[in-house]
Amino acid sequence: MEGNHFSKSKGEEDEKGTLEISLRPFDLSDVDDFMVWATDDRVSRFCRWDTYTSKEDALNYIKDIIIPHPWFKAICLKNRPIGAISVLPNHGEDRCRGEVGYVLASKHWGKGIATLAVKMVVDSILKDWPHLERLEALVDVENLGSQRVLQKAGFQKEGVVRKYILKGRTRDMMMYSFLSTDSKLDRLMF
Repeated sequence: MEGNHFSKSKGEEDEKGTLEISLRPFDLSDVDDFMVWATDDRVSRFCRWDTYTSKEDALNYIKDIIIPHPWFKAICLKNRPIGAISVLPNHGEDRCRGEVGYVLASKHWGKGIATLAVKMVVDSILKDWPHLERLEALVDVENLGSQRVLQKAGFQKEGVVRKYILKGRTRDMMMYSFLSTDSKLDRLMF
């Protein structure tokens, strides 16, 4: 996945008028960029993790969770992380499913960056993990922005998962999915 790039003419643009987004593995040196969104209560509001208050805790998270994760990438502009995206694979009989999750620094919201990152992941993960038939995403029912991201990326809304636990309190979550067969149908349309 290293070196994966995608462009769109919207949001923060380079001198040519295009927005270049890349996905790459995290490194410990990314901690200051990570802290930009991880310390923002607006960003963490709908995340499964609490807002970070310590750079040491962030370094430990990058070292112990992100780096060894099977598929966890930085969403970058000009190779600087402005967010993160991951796919958590299931195992055993549930090996056909994986859960996608993403986060983006608030100053980059509403520019199409998260949608592009999700599209990039769908395109590559279904090739990298051919056993994967279904990508899932759970989104808080109040997180309308993230729901729009998934819809624009081709995910289908399946319904509400009631009283799903998020940060120790029960919340209703929207279930979205993208199937490997959806990808094949989309490619036939072009």
